[in-house]
Amino acid sequence: MDSIIVATGINKSYSSHKALENVNISIPQKSIYGLLGPNGAGKTTFIRLLTQITRPDSGTILFNGRPINVNDILNMGYLPEERGLYKKMEVGEQAIYLAQLKGLSRSEAINRLKYWFEKFEITSWWRKKVEELSKGMQQKVQFIVTIIHGPQLVILDEPFSGFDPINAELIKEELIRLNNSGSTIILSTHRMESVEELCTDIALINKSRVLLSGPIKEVIRANSDNNYEINYKGEPNPSVFSKYGIISHSTGIDYNTAVIKLNDSTLNKTLSEIIPAIELVSVNEIKPTMNEIFVKTVKNDTNA
Repeated sequence: MDSIIVATGINKSYSSHKALENVNISIPQKSIYGLLGPNGAGKTTFIRLLTQITRPDSGTILFNGRPINVNDILNMGYLPEERGLYKKMEVGEQAIYLAQLKGLSRSEAINRLKYWFEKFEITSWWRKKVEELSKGMQQKVQFIVTIIHGPQLVILDEPFSGFDPINAELIKEELIRLNNSGSTIILSTHRMESVEELCTDIALINKSRVLLSGPIKEVIRANSDNNYEINYKGEPNPSVFSKYGIISHSTGIDYNTAVIKLNDSTLNKTLSEIIPAIELVSVNEIKPTMNEIFVKTVKNDTNA
């Protein structure tokens, strides 16, 4: 798959602080790309390089196969973690102004904004001042002006902050719709459940360096411990699994459960050995969650 962003050998320092060190990131076209890492890892610095707020000390960033430049900003929509609406302005007039900064005419901006305000059921906010809105309400407005011009690349820094579960789900649905219509989305968030639900690819940054990256399915597979849950009927018989390393064994009303580690054995070989001794109900691979991978990877890097 072609990449919309290819960052190679990126280094960026602020005084004596190294914000990014030899960072290599490739973001596939039409992906939902999770940019992950603890606070201060370098995620926001990388976003600022993409949005031309600052430049790298060394390295290259390609946008659609050519060096990125300030004109590419019109093909981007950026929702920063620190929101920036003008408190004293009316919501509608401010939204028109921000849409015009993205290259829309006033009449085109008004038409598109009316569509989005109706879709989000917020037309009654048009004449309100921003300071009259809650944090979540302001967030809705800022999300709209981020995507109003149909950007090719959408960059969202903690987009679900301030939203209740219903509105968070609404934004997720819009992100999926945008992605399906061709937009590439960079999602920087600490909510690992959102990463698992939405992202196709990820990069995990810690202490200015990329620790792991790639398609999320491959990242999960690479961090799997080869553990399986075996559910079976009949008399509890842990000895059947003794050669595999039993992590746990429990009995239930409908069936018994053994959690085992296969080590060097394959699943097919294991099943062929244990099926004669049990009445198999189901087999489930125990995959690590992105939260588990995040914590494990960062802890290992910190202790290295």
